Amino acid sequence: MLRQVITCHWTARRIHRYLDADPAAPLTPSEISRLEEHVATCERCSEVLRQHRLLSRALAGWSGHHVVDRASTDRLRSVLDDLVEGRLP
Repeated sequence: MLRQVITCHWTARRIHRYLDADPAAPLTPSEISRLEEHVATCERCSEVLRQHRLLSRALAGWSGHHVVDRASTDRLRSVLDDLVEGRLP
């Protein structure tokens, strides 16, 4: 049981690096094998990996290039001007 907990903790600390293939902190081939072997047998870590994959896909589809609504910007600017000028309580 303790060995399982330690392996789950070890895996959890490497899941992002595994999914991102982070070139700044790459996993070694033996680490990848160990992680994949553990995930194949551990329901909890398998579920964590599944959720991280879903999140990664969702974030990959997010362009991050949202056009800011001009009217919202004008309203915000007006509120800030009112605050700076002391026109709001």
